Amino acid sequence: MTEAGTQRRTRGGGGAARRAERTAPRIEAARFITRNIPNFEILNEEALQIIEHNAETVLEEIGVNFVDNPAALDRWRAAGADVQGERVRLPRGLARQLCATAPASFTQHARNPARNVEIGGRNLVLAPVYGPPFVRDLDGGRRYATIEDLRNFVRLGYMSKWLHHSGGTVCEPTDVAVNKRHLDMLLAHMELSDKPFMGSVTEPERAQDSVRMAEILFGADFVAQNCVLTSLININSPLTFDATMMGALEVYAAAGQACIVSPFIVGGAMAPVTVAGTLTQVLAEVLAGVAYAQLIRPGAPVIMGAFVTSIDMNSGAPTFGTPEAAHITYGAGQLARRLGLPYRSGGAFCGAKLPDAQAGYETANSLNMALLAGVNFMLHSAGWLEGGLVASFEKFVLDADQLGTLHHLAQGVSADDNGQAMDAIREVGPGGHYLGCAHTQANFKSAFWRSEVLDYKPFETWAEEGARTTAQLGNARVEKMLRDYQAPPLDPGIREALMAFVAERKAAEPDAFG
Repeated sequence: MTEAGTQRRTRGGGGAARRAERTAPRIEAARFITRNIPNFEILNEEALQIIEHNAETVLEEIGVNFVDNPAALDRWRAAGADVQGERVRLPRGLARQLCATAPASFTQHARNPARNVEIGGRNLVLAPVYGPPFVRDLDGGRRYATIEDLRNFVRLGYMSKWLHHSGGTVCEPTDVAVNKRHLDMLLAHMELSDKPFMGSVTEPERAQDSVRMAEILFGADFVAQNCVLTSLININSPLTFDATMMGALEVYAAAGQACIVSPFIVGGAMAPVTVAGTLTQVLAEVLAGVAYAQLIRPGAPVIMGAFVTSIDMNSGAPTFGTPEAAHITYGAGQLARRLGLPYRSGGAFCGAKLPDAQAGYETANSLNMALLAGVNFMLHSAGWLEGGLVASFEKFVLDADQLGTLHHLAQGVSADDNGQAMDAIREVGPGGHYLGCAHTQANFKSAFWRSEVLDYKPFETWAEEGARTTAQLGNARVEKMLRDYQAPPLDPGIREALMAFVAERKAAEPDAFG
């Protein structure tokens, strides 16, 4: 064989190796975002002081209801609140005083320590959609969710580079009994992913199951000293705390595990139609909820939540990606920072029925708003469709891909020697181009974020490949990611112990589907 032939063969082999490297399954996980950009602050000092004063007035004069929870009423009475029936009125300043023991930031540990997340400060942790009873994909359409759907979402979340958190009820598996499905969901997160995850909140006993399973996974001593669970505690706005959610909060706070205390606000229905009025109610509810967590255990980690949308006054349906929701989200971020608490808000919100242009517009508005608002924990950051009724497989991977833009936006602008690029400008000079200069060659791999789903090919190539829509590209991405999925290693003894716990708990009571 000639030397030239040998060189061609070597080059071909190298090219094949590089192609194999590019196409081999890769499981990458980006570190949680640390912002190098400023937060957007929409409220001036006067407005902030007015809202804070009014929130204290709400707690003092109007109060909040703690429903069907005599123990909570006793705790409030002992703390100095005025308790009449189920109505709790807090002297001005009491809630804020109690909230002072909540940490400004904390670590949620994952079973893979490389996946630990820091919640608070300048950080942003991204978690997937939570709670939809339906799922949708191009193959099966809109249907009730199953446990295998949830398991596939957990797999996709684990394979998604830009998601930092596995979430919780990514969809509601309706093929498993209501009183037992939390066990299967927890097992899926623990077994199929090594990212942090959320506990169950639908009954206090299910919260206790979550803590017990976490103790099997991490070890009881470790759980006693560290946060390994985050949970979503919704307030029944306006100004009502029910026994189920507060019972779950009591379990988690007592165990030193994190709770997101989050009003569920649809402006015009569960809160006033004005931004300042809604923020007043949000702050009052959060103050009461966080303060109650500190009554259970001073120092328990708590996240201030603000799930806020407005209402379409014609249809009564919630709307997403609107300027009013943005104003409230920005303002709530300022209030959270003044209170010294981590902040949860935002997500890939939309009211669209399909992963279409409406979904794209509203989602982009919502994601960018949350980044600029200073959100620390973003639930619903991938997969949300139809106002949260549907978890969409295609939209999940499309959203998860776009979360990469948040990572790059949050980096800000570097003005170091490399960022200034003066050597490149000198090398190219007038009339040249930068494609081959040394600076471009040194930086091209990391200079620009690149989508792994969207199509940037020329029209002719796109047409030849089937003229696929964005939803079809997402569908192909789902299939590839599930095909490439490889479960993270889990100690066989721990897996066996988790399976035994789930089997024992399931056998302890009959199935209940109501």
